[in-house]
Formats: sequence, structure tokens, C-alpha cells
Amino acid sequence: MGSRMKGFAPGRKIPASSKSHAMVMMAKAPVSGAVKSRLVPPLTEDEAADLNRCFIADLCASMKAAAAIVTDEAGVRVDEMIAYTPVGMEAAFDGLMPASFGLIAQRGDGLGERLINVADDLLGMGYESVVLMNSDSPTIPEAILAAAFANLARPGDRIVIAGADDGGYCLIGVKRPHSRIFEDIAWSTAAVFAQTLERAGELGLDVVRLTNWYDVDDGASLRRLVEELFGERSTRELRGFAAPATRAWLLAALDSGLAARIG
Repeated sequence: MGSRMKGFAPGRKIPASSKSHAMVMMAKAPVSGAVKSRLVPPLTEDEAADLNRCFIADLCASMKAAAAIVTDEAGVRVDEMIAYTPVGMEAAFDGLMPASFGLIAQRGDGLGERLINVADDLLGMGYESVVLMNSDSPTIPEAILAAAFANLARPGDRIVIAGADDGGYCLIGVKRPHSRIFEDIAWSTAAVFAQTLERAGELGLDVVRLTNWYDVDDGASLRRLVEELFGERSTRELRGFAAPATRAWLLAALDSGLAARIG
């Protein structure tokens, strides 16, 4: 199974094994002017793309750490991958993800269709479950990612979801191709999480709600990220992932004048 499959990028193969689970980051190619537009300003377009590349690199590291936890503690194999858009921008991810990661192309009109298609494609390949996560939460604790698979590995159908503090969600995991979970959702609004729970209720699905985290997609959440990485330790029950690439970039940017721009 690999590059010849529908929706899969040429030149990359998805590692396949029996009784394995898939952890997928949904990501746009981190190109200046095409990502993190709500962070411009206080960032420039080039800065926003640079920061987004750091987010992706750190999330890949967090994903690998979570996969190791799940394998050690539950004996569950997890294959990590990035589902990217647009097609033709595969090279934008060079150097950001480990060689073991798969790279697959998103397809469909709108986020809902793209989520449906990625989940359906991977479940159709034989994966036991699929966890879909954003590329905007570089400090999400690996314990949250690991908990998603620990719950999905248990017998019985269910979804897992980690809400975002803005009313969306950071990740969602499914064991069956429940397209309805992603339909009639007001994407990019504060209603996403609640509407997703409504869809699960319509289907009679059990829902495991994981610890909330947050997205970094505007000036306020960027300031929150800076405070988490450089301010006093968070009082959260879970400590965030260290996000070394993001931390290093922000440290240099803050010293170069970003601190005045973000207030």
C-alpha cells in the first residue's frame, strides 16, 4: 500500500501493518502567504510560514513520542503521517518530518470532506483506528495523543475528541467511517465541538472527551503560547510538550522585536 493509492502522494509510502492505528496531522504546505493568515499581523507572512514550519516539526516529535508511549504501555502500533494540501507541494515538508512518516494528499471540497476522505481511506486500508489532529497546537501534550489511542484500542465503537479552548477541537479519533461526524459543521467557529458531539449523539456513539488544549491561530493565542513557553509554569493538570523548534524560533523573534508587536 503506498503511492498508487487514491489520494496518496507520489514518492511516499504509508507503512502498513496488521492491527495498527494511524495518527494523522492535517496540514497546509507551510508557504509564505498561504498559512496562518490570522497571525498577520502581528507577524509578517514570511514569519507566519516560518512559525508554522516549527509547529509542524514539533508536532511530528510529539506524535512520535505519543506513539512510543502507546506501544510501550498498551502494545499498540501507531503509524504517523501528515495529510497535506495542496497537491504538488510535497517538497514544502522536507526536513520537517521523520523519514518514517507517511505523506498523503488531502482531497475534497472543504475541511469536512477532507477529514472524511482521509479517515475513510485509511480505515479502508485496514487501520484499526484513525486519529486526525490539527497543525496549530505545538505544545499539545503527548499524553493526550496517547490517551486517544488507548481509548480507541478498547473493544467497541466510539470516538475520542480533545476540544480546543476556542470551541473547536485539537484532535478527533474514529474506529469506523462515520462520515456524519464531519457533516453540517460550522467550521472555524466556536460551535464546532458542540456540533460534533451532536452528530455523535445522532449516531448513538460513545464519546470519550480528552483534556482540552488550545490552537495558536491569532494574536491572543500567540501571546498565550509565549506565556506558556517563557512565562511562569502553567497550572494545567498536564504540562505542555516542550516544542523546541517553536521555542527557539520565538526566542529569536522576541529578541528581534516581536515582543513589542504582540504586546
